[in-house]
Amino acid sequence: MMFRPARTLSSRLAMRTAEVLPGLALTAPIAVVATVIGALVPVLGSALPAIVIGVAVAVIRRPGATFGPGIEYSGRFLLQVAVVLLGAQLSLDAILRVGAESLPIMLATLAVCLLGTAVIGRALGVAPRLRTLIGVGTGICGASAIAAVSPVIGALSAEISYAVSTIFVFNVLAVVLFPLLGHALGMDPHTFGLLAGTAVNDTSSVVATASVFGASALGFAVVVKLVRTLMIIPISVGLSVIESRRSLGGQRMTLRRAIGLVPWFLVGFLAVAVLGSLGTIPAGVREAMVHVSGFLIATAMAGIGLSTDAVALRRAGWRPLLLGAILWILVTATALAVIALTGSGR
Repeated sequence: MMFRPARTLSSRLAMRTAEVLPGLALTAPIAVVATVIGALVPVLGSALPAIVIGVAVAVIRRPGATFGPGIEYSGRFLLQVAVVLLGAQLSLDAILRVGAESLPIMLATLAVCLLGTAVIGRALGVAPRLRTLIGVGTGICGASAIAAVSPVIGALSAEISYAVSTIFVFNVLAVVLFPLLGHALGMDPHTFGLLAGTAVNDTSSVVATASVFGASALGFAVVVKLVRTLMIIPISVGLSVIESRRSLGGQRMTLRRAIGLVPWFLVGFLAVAVLGSLGTIPAGVREAMVHVSGFLIATAMAGIGLSTDAVALRRAGWRPLLLGAILWILVTATALAVIALTGSGR
């Protein structure tokens, strides 16, 4: 009787590499183009161009089965790695200092957004996964939150594409309208930075919005936005528990099982944030991690775009866009109300 020798780790890695390379040869160039576009037009960022290019390629000629593993690898694993690297943007000092001031606004806007997502999204008939993505994208931090939550809830490529595109529409509106609103209300740069950091989503859009208002509002707005990113962790863990309970048919969730549901990439995200705060990550390395994270998100979005079902996008219709508009207005109004009531930012 003959026994086949067990495959070595190196041979398995070589096979896996050969399997994913064709797909990566599609997603990586798209990510490069999207990154260049994002650098030239900062308000666009790189995530949206990557998705749009990917969808356009898929519509013209859908990639064959050979490219499938690499496209899936880009849209899933590389997306999770990108979330881990996002932690390099945070520091405990900024979290404690800015969090104390902005936490009431963050919690209020997030609560209103999630409640609105559940009630209004259901009333509009928006599919549960899609309304969840739009809700966390609006309430937390745009494409980054969508990237973190999508593998937790098993979102489809079409749903991710629609959610990212919807968030982008209102990011652009924020860049145009928020500075006008801030000046009309007589906000100082610090107060406007607090508003922009809590009511605008992607970092690139926060930068653009605060810069239009005035350079002095920029620094605080970005720090508030980065601290807001931490909301990804409790929301993702909560969604993991909900999804698991649903699969268990409502059975009791034990603490041990709940801990086991925490996605590895969220643990990595927090670990990187802590390491960076302790000064163990050199400034140059931290900056490189942030850039790599952005590129990996673009690569992942390219993969998602390439695997998107265009028919499913059309089928979604106008209701998710309307949900995004209502949530955006609710978040903005809540942020303004809490700032007025608490005197935050002054």
